[in-house]
Amino acid sequence: MENNKKRPPMRGGPGARGAVEKAKDFKGTAKKLLKNYLSKYKLQLIIVIIFAIGSTIFTIIGPKIIGNATTEIFNGLVSKVSGGDGINFSKILSIIITLLILYAISAIFSFIQGFTMTSVSQKLTYNIRNDLAKKINKLPMNYFDKKTNGEVLSIVTNDVDTLSFNLNQSITQIITSICTVLGILIMMFSISIPMTIVSLIILPLAGIIVGTIVSRSQKYFKKQQEFLGHVNGQVEEVYGGHLIVKAFNSEESAIKDFEKANNELYRSAWKSQFLSGLMFPIMNFISNIGYVAVAIFGGYLAVKGKITVGNIQSFIQYNKQFTQPINQIAQVSSMLQSMIAAAERVFEFLEQEEEIDIEQDKIDASKLKGNITFNNVQFGYNKDKIIINNFNANVKEGQKIAIVGPTGAGKTTMVKLLMRFYDVNSGAILVDGHNVKEFNRGTLRKMFGMVLQDTWLFNGTVKDNIKYGNENATDSEVVEAAKAAHVHHFIKTLSNGYNAILNEDSSNISAGQKQLLTIARVILANPKILILDEATSSIDTRTEQLIQSAMDNLMKGRTSFIIAHRLSTIKNADLILVMNHGDIVEQGTHDELLKKEGFYAQLYNSQFEEVEE
Repeated sequence: MENNKKRPPMRGGPGARGAVEKAKDFKGTAKKLLKNYLSKYKLQLIIVIIFAIGSTIFTIIGPKIIGNATTEIFNGLVSKVSGGDGINFSKILSIIITLLILYAISAIFSFIQGFTMTSVSQKLTYNIRNDLAKKINKLPMNYFDKKTNGEVLSIVTNDVDTLSFNLNQSITQIITSICTVLGILIMMFSISIPMTIVSLIILPLAGIIVGTIVSRSQKYFKKQQEFLGHVNGQVEEVYGGHLIVKAFNSEESAIKDFEKANNELYRSAWKSQFLSGLMFPIMNFISNIGYVAVAIFGGYLAVKGKITVGNIQSFIQYNKQFTQPINQIAQVSSMLQSMIAAAERVFEFLEQEEEIDIEQDKIDASKLKGNITFNNVQFGYNKDKIIINNFNANVKEGQKIAIVGPTGAGKTTMVKLLMRFYDVNSGAILVDGHNVKEFNRGTLRKMFGMVLQDTWLFNGTVKDNIKYGNENATDSEVVEAAKAAHVHHFIKTLSNGYNAILNEDSSNISAGQKQLLTIARVILANPKILILDEATSSIDTRTEQLIQSAMDNLMKGRTSFIIAHRLSTIKNADLILVMNHGDIVEQGTHDELLKKEGFYAQLYNSQFEEVEE
């Protein structure tokens, strides 16, 4: 498999908090999220809402009760000075106990809503990831031609994580913030309407200042994110091609390019962080002005006997808390935008058109022998750009068919059409007289075994890798397949033999050994038709002989398609199809084609001349 080195698009990261990604269709995506996923958790969400409201209410009442305790202490001190009974400690104790009970209930409510919301968000994440995993296997190959590996990976990991985290945080935050704002307003109005009006007058001024700073800093945050992508990209490219950079003495050039991008990142990051950093001191200054105004006005009302000292203290506490939920709502709006933008990409992926497939086979694949006919096949990855033109060929069961031609001639494309990774634009491909479109794709592909130039082994034991195409195989069958692939001796040299663990990148074994393991895998799968795509092109001559012997064992009695650039490896093919520009320009045996002195002879002789040189 070919590793796609294209970088996925940058979506957030350190320092990107000010640049909010907006969804194209906020309402539509939010409705899909509610209908398709959140509607399954109605009861849990109701519990979250009820307990979040309860937790907030019990917390909001606290300052008012503390104010009552302050008033009681103040009145007691005044009474003591006047010769009275002094402070009523039993009443203060009952107030404190009441306060502790309220805060304990609030904490329990908060725990319940937090636990429930976390459960909902994680179950939702689980379901979405399951849906994505199922969807990946149903998508046609042409979807992945348009998307990089990084983009698909980003949807399955980054976007789902963003959706889960922001959902968990934003829903409870919205509920508690709205309840807190409304509750504090009610409590403030209940204490003093004039003081509340004085406190609210300052809010528009704060809103104007914050809005101005955000609008100015936003463009710098976007620049910061853009240049962060450039810097990350340069680091990735230089690290990935470190050997080439050193070989061409381009270290200085790489450093200069990095410094240029890093300077731009520094300037944009400095400006964005400086402007966003201004918000806190400015808001703090405005809030302090509000506190001063409230304290002076509250003192005046207390002198007039219209308000108690405890109520002034409670009001100042409420006034301090009032701006906090407003700021939280602003942050939550950003989180919601990011969440819906992530959900939008997830839904776009889930709504991609799937491969059309029949539900049940009407053909018994076990009785098929491997006769294949290409009948006037035409195909283009884009319908307006045909690359396979009127391809015709007849292949008999058990034949060894070589497909040769220059790069871009359409050799690998024919194999993809044969296995229905793509469907032909016109014409037909028949297996024992049955059109491949009549097969269920899974059943059709079980008939094929593939050995590719780019080997693929996963993180697991040697045995599991060989059994990948036939999980029901016995240990003895695995060993027999390994022996037929000439890899048994190598496996026995490993510390744990067939139970040895292969790394994810299989860096602990050589390229030739990887190839032999993939051949053993195909031998164990026992397919009727083989596809060998440049299976020995990157192997040294000695290892190639070993692999060639293993492939000869593999091809016995099977219809085999061999795609090869080295024409010396396909001299004994039963039929050679010579392709150029999407057409078969010649076909025949090696000797017949050489006698024609046509296109094949030119290809063969040019390779022979290269070897001579």
